[in-house]
Amino acid sequence: MIVISVANQKGGVAKTTSAHNIAAALARFNDKRTLLIDMDPQGNLTDSTGLDPKKQEKSVFDVLDGADLVSVIQRLEDKLDILPSNGTLAKAEQYFINAVGRENLLKRPLKKLSDPGYDFVIIDCPPSLGLLTLNAFVASNYLLVPVQAEYHALAGLQQLQETLAKIKMADLNHSLDVLGLFVTLYDGRRKLNVGVDEALRPEWGDRLMVTKIRDNVALAEAPSHSQDIFTYKKNSKGSSDYQALTEEVLNVLQRRAAA
Repeated sequence: MIVISVANQKGGVAKTTSAHNIAAALARFNDKRTLLIDMDPQGNLTDSTGLDPKKQEKSVFDVLDGADLVSVIQRLEDKLDILPSNGTLAKAEQYFINAVGRENLLKRPLKKLSDPGYDFVIIDCPPSLGLLTLNAFVASNYLLVPVQAEYHALAGLQQLQETLAKIKMADLNHSLDVLGLFVTLYDGRRKLNVGVDEALRPEWGDRLMVTKIRDNVALAEAPSHSQDIFTYKKNSKGSSDYQALTEEVLNVLQRRAAA
């Protein structure tokens, strides 16, 4: 089971859209049993899949508080499930602040998860680097980082790198690594977009994904219809981009495993 956190402390970079569509592509086109985890108190991922966060009696908060993980999971489609969020998650930072081993509240139930077995767990992290994101990072094998093609996105990556270094130094998850960065909301006609992409390459090298997620209105519309991009508009640029990105993720994982 490979656990990937989709994370960037900057909001509006398409974290939720990316987590949803990558998970859907893994399940639907690559026959991978996949679990989505909505770690964001706003519950946007949960809402995007057609579940009302306000109507969820139990959520990831209950799992962090010791509830059986399998009992909270909900089926979305064949090979794709979700651990939903609800408003209760907003109090998690304060509620668990003095909990023993508070960094491992998500890792422990995931390690016990054997039935149903998953090939992938995709975690949608909140736009912050607080306790919820820390739990996601500690439970993950890899980070997948969406980066909006605009100037301030570059500055935000430094804090993410610092958090990753602190996690390793504290021996909370020494093997955690960045699987890759990928550019979102990309428009090749804009000089700034092209410049940001070129600026990322020297520092991140081959960890900068070749696939870019182009700016596409269908990607913005799909969540309001409670659908992933493949269901909403299968012939859109967004659909082809996320299929290509998912294939690239699988190829990178295969190369890492062989190294």
